Amino acid sequence: MTSEGKELTHRERWVRTMHFEPVDHVPDEEFGYWAETFTAWHEQGLPRWVDSNPMADLYFRFAPRHMAPVNVGLLYWWEEKVLSEDERHIVKVNAGGVHCMVLKDGSSSIPKYIRFPLESREDWEREFLPRLAPAPGQRYPANWPELVEQYRRRDYPLGISVGSIFGWIRDWMGFENSTMCFYDDPGLMREMMQTLTDLTCSTIERALRDVQFDFAHFWEDMAYKAGPMISPALFDEYMVPCYARITNLLRQHGVDIVIVDCDGNINELVGLWLKGGVNVMFPLEIRGGSDPRPIRDRYGKSVLLMGGVDKTRLIEGPAAIDAELERLAPLVEEGGYIPHVDHRCPPDVTLENYRYYLRAKRERFGIPQPDPVELTEPPS
Repeated sequence: MTSEGKELTHRERWVRTMHFEPVDHVPDEEFGYWAETFTAWHEQGLPRWVDSNPMADLYFRFAPRHMAPVNVGLLYWWEEKVLSEDERHIVKVNAGGVHCMVLKDGSSSIPKYIRFPLESREDWEREFLPRLAPAPGQRYPANWPELVEQYRRRDYPLGISVGSIFGWIRDWMGFENSTMCFYDDPGLMREMMQTLTDLTCSTIERALRDVQFDFAHFWEDMAYKAGPMISPALFDEYMVPCYARITNLLRQHGVDIVIVDCDGNINELVGLWLKGGVNVMFPLEIRGGSDPRPIRDRYGKSVLLMGGVDKTRLIEGPAAIDAELERLAPLVEEGGYIPHVDHRCPPDVTLENYRYYLRAKRERFGIPQPDPVELTEPPS
């Protein structure tokens, strides 16, 4: 893929890539890292100031891509408090209102969930509807007009969150309760999904009038290695109409790139997301069963792809990394695809292997290598 006679901005390169248009090189992006990864890499030579995903983006010199600060979710959260503790564990109420047990050392393993804040229609009406009120004055930052002026001069891709249709409900109810709700109280499930859809549409209209966005972003996380958490039939009946309402509004304002963030095996849902107007699959977990190559082969250029670099290949070392990049090279050449690690990079990947991966990826796909000067402190 080439673009003759002009150096593209980050924004132009990203948008052209996602429209299968010629570019000078594919955008240079990565997903992120677990907290334990930074801890391990600090012992392997990573500067201590690189302790978060935003700092790592600066350190590794990735191309910027940002989200507008428009809130389509809860207006306010729960007060965190510790209920009990022992030598290894803390039982607490977290900011999401969930009673859970976590490790005292702060490790990011999955907590043991004890109780969820949404167990009945009464909980929905008392605890959630006030937090999901339209409240337009509270869903935009006070400096929104200044941000709008900045966005009009930007050279990076800018997106807007369009929330979640099922993923947030699953967080609020828990996996078992949320999936059983389709059968135990289908009216409540429809009401919750419609409330989220109504809120998203009413909230983003102002932003869509003020700013020309490059993409929109859903978060769902509703699949495991074996497949989706609910059947495709339920997804089609309950969720596709909600997606379609939101994506139709987006397209009325020129936003035709709509990302969904969903881990695990999404193969049974891709066609339904496309039906609902969601066209970018991310992060394409290889070991979860979501390989970008078969997805592109099945759906062609109607589907856009981000991710898909098997994180376990980075653990194995240079030869495996080279083979993985070679496997994905035809997709990069086709366009409509941004390659990066298929979830947050785990601590099993050494800093040396990760640096090799970045060098190899940039070289293989014609991405300019950043200035080799080591950053020992955050850039100003």
